[in-house]
Amino acid sequence: MTVLRSVITGVGGYLPPKIVSNDDLAKFVDTSDAWIRERTGIQQRHQAEDDVPTSDLAVEAAKKALAAAGRTADEVD
Repeated sequence: MTVLRSVITGVGGYLPPKIVSNDDLAKFVDTSDAWIRERTGIQQRHQAEDDVPTSDLAVEAAKKALAAAGRTADEVD
């Protein structure tokens, strides 16, 4: 019996460049930066553009994971 072994050698993440602040949100809904911060601790969030699929975000994260592992995509099964 062949034993397969998996190892995590690198991880990566990607945040889209567009930043949406609490003040940005307050322009659209009845809230404030202070109200959001007090309840969630969140100051800002990153948002992908409407025409960017999540798979594109995953590809960027995968590239960073491969770089962190010192590997190429061809080396991954």
